[in-house]
Amino acid sequence: MSKRKENSTNSINKRLMDESCGMVHALSIIGGRWKMLILYALESQNLRFSEIRENLQTVSERMLSRQLRELERDGMIHRHVYAEVPVRVEYSLTETAASLIPIWHSLERWGDEMRNRNQVLI
Repeated sequence: MSKRKENSTNSINKRLMDESCGMVHALSIIGGRWKMLILYALESQNLRFSEIRENLQTVSERMLSRQLRELERDGMIHRHVYAEVPVRVEYSLTETAASLIPIWHSLERWGDEMRNRNQVLI
């Protein structure tokens, strides 16, 4: 995927929205199909790439790598490389990401309620 030009209208609009709205900024960090699921998987333990992939069976290796890099760049996860042969890499939540745990548990409960409510309506 190509990088967006800094001076493009899309980049300028994203930057303006990101600077003016906390919700937009939060979603730019944790939004997307896989990021919250990655964070959720790391909630209770440090995991290696292959272990995260096992938890999210339908994510491609390329997409998982990309999402992990973005989460690390945004300070949500820590990537720890152990000086071993073969090299071992583990991912863990940062304090910033851990502060979201009660929020994603609330979202999970809300999602369960909505799913149950929609099943009753069908």
